[in-house]
Amino acid sequence: YDLLADGFGEGFNGQLTIVADATSVTENKVEAFTDAVKEIKELDHVASVTPAMPNKEGNFAIITVVPETGPNDVATKDLVKEVRSLSDKNGVDLLVTGSTAVNIDISDRLNDAIPVFAVLIVGFAFVLLTIVFRSLLVPLVAVAGFVLTMTATLGICVFVLQDGNLIDFFKIPEKGPILAFLPILSIGILFGLAMDYQVFLVSRMREEYVKTKNPVQAIQAGLKHSGPVVTAAGLIMIFVFAGFIFAGEASIKANGLALSFGVLFDAFIVRMTLIPSVMKLMGNAAWYLPKWLDKIIPNVDIEGHQLTKEIQPEIDYEQKKQISM
Repeated sequence: YDLLADGFGEGFNGQLTIVADATSVTENKVEAFTDAVKEIKELDHVASVTPAMPNKEGNFAIITVVPETGPNDVATKDLVKEVRSLSDKNGVDLLVTGSTAVNIDISDRLNDAIPVFAVLIVGFAFVLLTIVFRSLLVPLVAVAGFVLTMTATLGICVFVLQDGNLIDFFKIPEKGPILAFLPILSIGILFGLAMDYQVFLVSRMREEYVKTKNPVQAIQAGLKHSGPVVTAAGLIMIFVFAGFIFAGEASIKANGLALSFGVLFDAFIVRMTLIPSVMKLMGNAAWYLPKWLDKIIPNVDIEGHQLTKEIQPEIDYEQKKQISM
């Protein structure tokens, strides 16, 4: 790859294959193909264009374009859009394909899907956490913490992978753009792990708060009893994902870096530090739920408080009976 780029230019590894469709042209189709090639040559960042090679019927032709820039360059992406915008000027429809164009199209589709994907999973998680913890602020803080985690994770990816810092330490061959599927993959995996850690911690806090109505004591109980679980789970996932960083494949390295740092930041900075701190500042307000909403949402009672209330009289009776004997 590097030898071809040095010898023939960066664009040699990002060639565009164009299928020219002239089925709608009624007169000289060869001339229409020639005009299409001339228009492509006049575009910016075009190194060379091959003559049109028509099929036997003369309805379709293949045109190969070599850009001046590499396959991952923004200028190449703009060139693909400009070529497609030339369609129908001479009655010829220009369809751009090839690995470079396919990667650009996939990247665009994934980028378009990220907002919808993020809103869906975050929205469903907020509703679920509201039902489980019977609070509005606790789920809101949990979701805000995840947004902070993703910001830090994508920031470190840009710092290392795109800007080229510490690439020698991580044995990354060279800096380059962030893979299109990395944000979606990171959002899905990190969100699942983040909500796991959130439930581990806060469910124990809520259990204590229901008993004592003391928010500080509830936070201390959650950190004491569930903190070690989150620490162990976080360390396991960090070491698992960190092993990917030193793999030979660049895409695996990128995912390993993003996921290992994301778990490290979320487990120890967000869940174990920021979440308890914010809940301490909010006090009793952290567990506030409007009465009208409390009547609407179902009571799943995952801690079993209702069951405890029902069997507690029997337990007390048995204890008194044993004492009297």
